[in-house]
Amino acid sequence: MSSLLGRARVRELLASRAIRPSKALGQSFVVDPNTVAKIVRLAEIAPSEEILEIGAGVGSLTLGLAGAAERVVALEKDDRLVALLREVVEGAAVEVVLGDALKVDLGAFGATKSVSNLPYSVAARVVLKVLEEAPRIEELTVMVQKEVGERLAASPGSKVYGASSVLVAAHAHATILGGVSRRAFYPVPNVDSVVVRFGRRPAPEGAGNLADVVKAAFSQRRKSLRNSLASVAGSADAAAAALTAAGVAPQARAEELGLAEFVSVGRALEERR
Repeated sequence: MSSLLGRARVRELLASRAIRPSKALGQSFVVDPNTVAKIVRLAEIAPSEEILEIGAGVGSLTLGLAGAAERVVALEKDDRLVALLREVVEGAAVEVVLGDALKVDLGAFGATKSVSNLPYSVAARVVLKVLEEAPRIEELTVMVQKEVGERLAASPGSKVYGASSVLVAAHAHATILGGVSRRAFYPVPNVDSVVVRFGRRPAPEGAGNLADVVKAAFSQRRKSLRNSLASVAGSADAAAAALTAAGVAPQARAEELGLAEFVSVGRALEERR
């Protein structure tokens, strides 16, 4: 197996195939071996584990994961990179798969952990898809844009607390493990990144309408819940009645509620239909 890739080697590999990183796909490849080693260490990978890497790129992180895990499934959407990726990981216990993480069945690969450098534009959607649709994956460790990571891990009352914060909390404990400088990537992005770990926990019972309730609540976050939930309750008065039954003040705002309160509101709304 090749040694970990540095900036010069990544640029050389891309140039050899006349590949330019795609802005449309949000491609920014990790090119700092120390950062790769840090991510692998933070992911706490056991030698017997199978890892799913989403957005493997040129294989910088893939090589680090392959050195720690029994097997790595490297999923990559960009067909320009797949042949190059297979060349980079030749000889390692890595299966390279061409596919879009937002379209393929992420639970079909057999992995119990996912470790990835996620493109900024799809990071939140990918994390939520793994949590919602791939129950075998017990833990995710991802590098994401700092703002995205802070939002996914945010608690009630925070300025960045939003719908994705609540929906993540329904499936996992999210912890920011540390920062990553923008200089660790090529091309260099305009923002720094953070490493976030998501440890799965049981989803709350009776929360079948949670996503609809949460999205409606945050769609007009400056409004009271009485008004923002009118669309899912049928009217503002019906929303107020459900909120009161759930023990939530109708004039409260979405950012004040935690997961348990949203679940209670969702149940109250269901009971009144």
